[in-house]
Amino acid sequence: MKLGELASRLGCRLEGDAETEIHGIAGIEEAHAGQVTFLTNPRYARELAKTRASAVLVDEKATVQRDAGMAPIAALRSQNPYLDFARTIEFFNEAAAYLPGVHPTAVVAKSATIGEGTHIGPHCFVDEGVTIGRNCVLHSLVTIYRDTRIGDDFLAHAQTVVREGCTIGNRVILQNGAVIGGDGFGFAKRPDGRWHKIMQTAPVVIEDDVEIQANACIDRATAGETRIRRGAKIDDLVLVGHACEVGEDAILCGQVGLAGSTRVGNRAILAGQVGSAGHLEIGDGAIITSQSGMHLDVPAGAVRSGSPVMENKLWLKVIAAMKRLPEMQRTVRHLAAEMEKRKGAGK
Repeated sequence: MKLGELASRLGCRLEGDAETEIHGIAGIEEAHAGQVTFLTNPRYARELAKTRASAVLVDEKATVQRDAGMAPIAALRSQNPYLDFARTIEFFNEAAAYLPGVHPTAVVAKSATIGEGTHIGPHCFVDEGVTIGRNCVLHSLVTIYRDTRIGDDFLAHAQTVVREGCTIGNRVILQNGAVIGGDGFGFAKRPDGRWHKIMQTAPVVIEDDVEIQANACIDRATAGETRIRRGAKIDDLVLVGHACEVGEDAILCGQVGLAGSTRVGNRAILAGQVGSAGHLEIGDGAIITSQSGMHLDVPAGAVRSGSPVMENKLWLKVIAAMKRLPEMQRTVRHLAAEMEKRKGAGK
């Protein structure tokens, strides 16, 4: 592809030779001639000066400088360089195609309904009453329990599980080992101290354009439902507890854990290892930074940090003070010793 064509398809302003041949993409440190890279983090501006890429996606204000002796590099001026880099990847990498049909080793119940163009791979199991839409792909060892409804363009990687009665929308992606609709963690204590399991009978609902990554678990509820709303993205090893709701375009990063009945607002971001107590409300657009522990509701648009969670600006002050604790401790001990001396002198 010519660089001019790439700029046109992306809607970028080109500074450089439109006839340059482009055949792929790469990171700024690994790129070589004929490839496009991108720059969004100022920390990598130094790498841009020596990258061997033929072109770089940058914003309108970025300065493109080169070390002495390095070949010139073309600039693709973009309103969103990272997004356009993602789009460029798609231009040079076609999605894998899978032939429609059911593999001989798969087990598909007679009452299941399978849409046109759907591929069901080796050793899959599709139970009674299941409905699967058009152009879906089930890789090997995918298990779909009974009475589940799945929309079009569903993609389930190997060893994913969708439990009974769950509903999945269109264009949903499940990465390897994701479990949709496993039992919520519900037990009632008996008089003798033993635990009585509470039946988890309510389903999980996954709306359109959701991606759930490897080994994440979305638990079913005792009553009502657990719902992941349109466009939400859920990272590896995330636990969404029973009767939770995750809002539209929300992001839950790796190892986030939501206790039961937590509500996460639209476009909220929970960074890695955030934990939430149950029955909390996290407002639209809120940001919870890594390793925060939530015990209170979080208002819309707020930024919270720490464990227990607090306002981000206060947390930054607390962290700054913690670095000085040894010095402060020595000062307190010195002052305490001085006070003891004065008391003794007063006697």
